[in-house]
Amino acid sequence: MDPLILAANRDELYNRPSKAADFWGSSKEILSGLDLEEGKEGGSWLGITKRGKLAALTNYLEGRPNPDAQGRGFLVSNFLTDSLDSFSYLRKVASEGHLYNGFNLLTADFRASEDTVCYYGNKGSPEPIRLKAGIYALSNSLLETPWRKLQHGKRRFTSVVDKTLPSDGLVQELLHVLNDEELNSPDPMQESQGVAYSKAMLQALSAVCVRSPGYGTRANTVILIDSEDNVSFTERTMLNCDVTQWSTQSFHFKLRE
Repeated sequence: MDPLILAANRDELYNRPSKAADFWGSSKEILSGLDLEEGKEGGSWLGITKRGKLAALTNYLEGRPNPDAQGRGFLVSNFLTDSLDSFSYLRKVASEGHLYNGFNLLTADFRASEDTVCYYGNKGSPEPIRLKAGIYALSNSLLETPWRKLQHGKRRFTSVVDKTLPSDGLVQELLHVLNDEELNSPDPMQESQGVAYSKAMLQALSAVCVRSPGYGTRANTVILIDSEDNVSFTERTMLNCDVTQWSTQSFHFKLRE
């Protein structure tokens, strides 16, 4: 199996200004979408570098986020521009975790010698963890919290990767999984965490692909890294706040030391 198969949705306000995935940074070696929201410009939710650093972020579902907290998107951008390894970076983030609203952060280093994937959530254990090889699912609670949507998405993801498809077919099937609008409600576990939200919103949030007025899934991303260090990054992103208009782009490159 490939060193990495990642399928991720970005759920956000449709009108929050963002830039679609592209290369950026001083030597154009970081690939990610970027937040353009005032005061949070340059943050991201998912990205990878040509040297094999990868970061992915989700927000933790909570009642009343602190409006003065630091922007969580910089946790991704800072790792991608920093020289720290994935575990050391998360230890540093963990020491400052209280400055942010709830989040989950995955950081990884894909290198010739060994691949490392680490996780930290500021609503969970105080120390980051290194993840063993396997299939993991993350939504808007801690890693592997068995919300119904998470279990449903993980089952569908697993059945796709078990088929050993060629990479183009794998990307298409995973995009199909990411666009599953089936509601996985009622879900008492998700609802108890989201007690501040309306019943209608919680129901919308129970789908892998979220659809509610003005808010929902607005980008799907699939990242593959094969055993020869070839990276394929496909992003499907919504245009003009319109759920019927999408643009897909793919990037292919080889990791370098």
